[in-house]
Amino acid sequence: MASTYSDLKIELIGTGDQSGTWGTTTNSNLGTAIEQAIVGKADVTISSASVTLTLTDSNALQDARALFLNLTGTPGSAATLNVPAIEKNYIVKNGTNEIVTIKVAAQTGVAIPVGKTVLVYNNGTDVVTAVDHIPSLTLGAALPVASGGTGITSFGAGVATFLGTPSSANLATAVTDETGSGLLVFATSPTLVTPVLGTPSSGTLSGCTVDGTDAVGFRNTPVNSQDEAYETVLADSGKTILHPVADDNARIFTIPANSSVAYPVGTVISFVNLQNTVTIAITTDTMYLANDGDTGNRTLAEYGMASAMKVASTTWIISGNGLT
Repeated sequence: MASTYSDLKIELIGTGDQSGTWGTTTNSNLGTAIEQAIVGKADVTISSASVTLTLTDSNALQDARALFLNLTGTPGSAATLNVPAIEKNYIVKNGTNEIVTIKVAAQTGVAIPVGKTVLVYNNGTDVVTAVDHIPSLTLGAALPVASGGTGITSFGAGVATFLGTPSSANLATAVTDETGSGLLVFATSPTLVTPVLGTPSSGTLSGCTVDGTDAVGFRNTPVNSQDEAYETVLADSGKTILHPVADDNARIFTIPANSSVAYPVGTVISFVNLQNTVTIAITTDTMYLANDGDTGNRTLAEYGMASAMKVASTTWIISGNGLT
């Protein structure tokens, strides 16, 4: 009977086979194959986007059997390391310059960041995280904020410069220790200064905009110019949708259904047409023509102006000049 091989490629000697030489095979099984699976290390070069480790019917050293995989190389982009679909633990160190995902081919696997070492388990279908819960843990150094740590000392010198040196480990106490005015906004009577909010005048904000361009208040209506068919969005609330002179084609501007864009009741959207005609369309909501009661889409003539107001969850009223 010929030898067969286990998942880890341990040679299984057939009954009665290898008379006088079975000891050599057994020594290779124990001293090479099994030992490699328990404590062995393999250096694996990741030189391309995808590298595959395989196992063959041999109890000689094979990288895919090793416990510890030391990844090296410069793949140039995120890479994958495919391993055989067998049950096995791996400790993997990513010494490359890119993220490497270890997995079974066509599966998801585990992504290993650059310079990190992870413990994973191949369950025979895919590679998964071997440890996802630690009941108790003592660290030799503070856990960085980037890894979930907390505490004022974790934020670095920038925070210390802003708050000053806390007199207590308790942040609340440290804040009450601050005194002064101006930029020290934790003072009893802070003074708002120009670099922060601009110069307040009689309680009125100055120099402030709603979107980086348009001033706070009712000085102007922001304009959204459209020279193609257009469906309004939530940000169009309070704006004018303009059909410019540069476009001499008839266009359709559509107010979407409440189920698609839930404008607040009281929303007003205006329309101005400077060329040809514009159809102001409504989808599944109802749009009434003011002083008439007709419902449905409306046509806005050249140089016409109209405004539509949402008066209920699915109800609009529209009125204007040049509107039919």
